[in-house]
Amino acid sequence: MELGVIGLGRMGQIVVNRSLDAGHEVVAFDLSAEATAEAAEAGATAADSVADLCDRLDGEGVGKRVWLMVPAGDAVDATLADLEPHLDADDVVVDGGNSQFQASVRRAQETDAAYLDCGTSGGPASAEAGFSLMIGGPEWAYEALVPVFDAVATGPDGHDRMGASGSGHYVKMVHNGVEYALMQAYGEGFELLTEGRYDLDMESVARTWNNGAVIRSWLLELCEEAFREEGSDLGDVADHVAGGSTGTWTVREALEQEVPVPLIYQALAERFDSRNEGRFSRRLANRLRYGFGRHEVARRSSGE
Repeated sequence: MELGVIGLGRMGQIVVNRSLDAGHEVVAFDLSAEATAEAAEAGATAADSVADLCDRLDGEGVGKRVWLMVPAGDAVDATLADLEPHLDADDVVVDGGNSQFQASVRRAQETDAAYLDCGTSGGPASAEAGFSLMIGGPEWAYEALVPVFDAVATGPDGHDRMGASGSGHYVKMVHNGVEYALMQAYGEGFELLTEGRYDLDMESVARTWNNGAVIRSWLLELCEEAFREEGSDLGDVADHVAGGSTGTWTVREALEQEVPVPLIYQALAERFDSRNEGRFSRRLANRLRYGFGRHEVARRSSGE
């Protein structure tokens, strides 16, 4: 299959690389010439603009297939505006970023091409294993992209069509709320162990829990990694947990639907409060965000 990829940051490059590895042809473009050159070195055809990318996509008989991996918000709308003159109803656009689901519904209505909102989980750490993809939009468009989704995800079981437009990003929004609560739970447990009665090796605890225990998970593997690399006291990792947008969206939606989500709400509140004073649980959450997403780790200064 021929695929255009716009947005070649860490996640976009993974889409390019995994698609190429599966034998698909990729045309790639990014505002950064360096990022575009990196994709070309991997085997993609480089484009120097959105228009050039569309010109290089044949689409003969099946339509053009374009995957956006640009930051959520204005960048998505700007890219869609650039694409608009070059696409029609036979074409498919995939938005693989963390867009708000209401914005995805609007874009699906406004875009001439079929629009698939694709919630993407796994982060840069999943470059080798593949992503989990939660996809919303027209069924025919989803089916048309299945070979690429198989390549970018962990395989056929790593993606599915969630439902109508907006549902993919809706499911990803709630996924992130659950992620907040899980990180908070692990953080609080390890904080109690750190402040408790015994002098414990946190890496050993995490490793033991992750081999057969009920609470084993990839996040717990990342806890083990964090303690191995930073030490049981997490060294100079700061109590500052960035992010919060998708968790905020989740809590707002829960309020609108009158569904209680106290654990997700408390985890979000702790994340916001981390801008103030220090807690071990939030320092671990800070480090875990590096583990799965390679987000920058805020560090404490030497005087703290």
